[in-house]
Amino acid sequence: MARQKNLTPRELAIMKVVWQAGRVTVRDIHQALSSVSPVAYTTVMTLMGILVAKGHLVRHKEERAYVYVATRPRQQVERGLVREFLNRVFSGEAHPLLLHLVKHEKLTAKERRELRELIEQIKD
Repeated sequence: MARQKNLTPRELAIMKVVWQAGRVTVRDIHQALSSVSPVAYTTVMTLMGILVAKGHLVRHKEERAYVYVATRPRQQVERGLVREFLNRVFSGEAHPLLLHLVKHEKLTAKERRELRELIEQIKD
């Protein structure tokens, strides 16, 4: 099966629940997503099947239900999503994104301090 890196917003929402829980059933995902906004059980089942086909989840049968597990850690997938975003929006360049975030987003004092510390670590 061909792996596709791109995730739709709903697929990403499912993956976040999977990463947090570790092992999930369709029912677990349905309950988690339904607590935020209504979603049909069959829609969740279909989306999880798509995530299996894309290579983001694996499933195995336990008693009467399938149990799903992520194939890659969250950080690895997030790196790929950020890289995809950089390529699509900023021609692969991180610098314009960083400038945009610093100029146009309100950073707390703590976030500015953490940013300075990170820059200092990179310098060394």
